[in-house]
Amino acid sequence: MKKIEAIIKPFRLDDVREALMELGVSGMTATEVKGFGRQKGHTELYRGAEYVVDFLPKVKIEVVVADDKADAIVDAILKSAKTGKIGDGKIFVMDVERAIRIRTGEEDESAV
Repeated sequence: MKKIEAIIKPFRLDDVREALMELGVSGMTATEVKGFGRQKGHTELYRGAEYVVDFLPKVKIEVVVADDKADAIVDAILKSAKTGKIGDGKIFVMDVERAIRIRTGEEDESAV
């Protein structure tokens, strides 16, 4: 199994979710996060004072899938999250040794 984590722009979340549902992904976790990379931050004006916003709002998506579905999932995220502008995000793929559904005790691929 593979765990795929994607950091994307918040307004792309619905497009990514729809693309994953079309591939049969039955569940995912989405978390509001903040961070920066090459995009860095930006300067804002608040009550007449300038300040630097170092961390930008992003959404982190996490999904665990069977090994043979991982490439298709990554491709779907790439296509649906891409705007072509700086700050589109990153995708990370890692191995998952074991998964257990707490309610039923099912393990591994039947648990996801």
